[in-house]
Amino acid sequence: MKNKDDGKIWSTPGEIREKLMRLWDRGDILSSRISQESPFPLTLPLRRPGSKDLLERFGEVREWVRSLEEGSRTGRGFGYQIVWATVNHRVLGRNSLPLSVDVPSEDDALRLIGKSKESILWQGLLEQTLALFPALSGWFHDSPMEILDHAREWDRILAVLGWFSRNPRPGLYLRQLDIPGVDSKFIESRRKILSELLDRILPADWIDQSASGARGFERRYGLLEKPSLLRIRLLSRDSFMGQFSDMAVRPEELGRTHLAVSRVFITENEINGLAFPDVPKGMVIFGLGYGVDRLAEIRWLSDIDLFYWGDIDTHGFAILDRLRSYFPHVRSFLMDRETLFVYRSLWGHEPDPFSGTLTRLTLSEESMFELLKSHSEGPGVRLEQERIPFGWVQEAVLRL
Repeated sequence: MKNKDDGKIWSTPGEIREKLMRLWDRGDILSSRISQESPFPLTLPLRRPGSKDLLERFGEVREWVRSLEEGSRTGRGFGYQIVWATVNHRVLGRNSLPLSVDVPSEDDALRLIGKSKESILWQGLLEQTLALFPALSGWFHDSPMEILDHAREWDRILAVLGWFSRNPRPGLYLRQLDIPGVDSKFIESRRKILSELLDRILPADWIDQSASGARGFERRYGLLEKPSLLRIRLLSRDSFMGQFSDMAVRPEELGRTHLAVSRVFITENEINGLAFPDVPKGMVIFGLGYGVDRLAEIRWLSDIDLFYWGDIDTHGFAILDRLRSYFPHVRSFLMDRETLFVYRSLWGHEPDPFSGTLTRLTLSEESMFELLKSHSEGPGVRLEQERIPFGWVQEAVLRL
């Protein structure tokens, strides 16, 4: 009901329910069971008619009072109680009007907003869980509503928690976990909530703190990760492994393998790796991007000629700098001023340039990096590898 004097709406039973629903949605009602700091009894003030309304709209005021009473504990048997105040009006005399409402208990609030069943379900899940994992009390307090989103599958979540609590850092693939009623896809699709829970119940020395997020789930809890393979091509028949020239291998296995190569090229682009020119006793590693860290354990790369070809952009030089932290002798090619300006017509735009400091570049590389960072030739200049004509690539490789 609207007060014509000030445009405000008089408080309604629906608005009272909305305020209580916000408490529910925020989790305040349920989390208070953990903190023992109940918001009830709760007093809610009312927006109510003024003296002018009493005089000019007395019928509407009576209807407003009636609707509040019907929605109250008096009218419904549960819910809020009206707190009355006596108003002295110069024309109408003394009248009692609602001043505020009191919600006496959590049960009254829950029945009023229709959440009694959810509350009972939550309490049962709380008791079931804390009987097994008392350390999750804090999680229930901090994330009280999340468990209701997973209520139908909570038994399986508890089964997963129980398995990990009995099997520290198991060294198995996710597919190998033998948990009744639980398959690997169930765990894969619930990594976020499982991580939140496992972090609270497992001893700190069972958790690899350096791994986080969905992609780091396996390493964080001691599972085997999907192997990170390197794509390689052997560039001359005298270097083939039997009849094989194009392979994807594990870095640690490549590090233990003796290959008949004396020159190794590293390039970002996959097609460039597949089309790389023939080089006697040569090999190309491709498709890594910033993943050059995976080469660190291939220590024999330190003993041969090593070359890097990246995009002529700020991130290309950042990757080169990172690679040099493992192999200081690596040389760059096709990342020079001549190549950049000969193919000016093929320049593209680097949307998010690298802005950090690089400390392992040669003087000529650093000059190129600073040129790109300065935007003196235009914003975000880049020359991607695949735009350079293949003949220019062949000539550059022959000169190395």
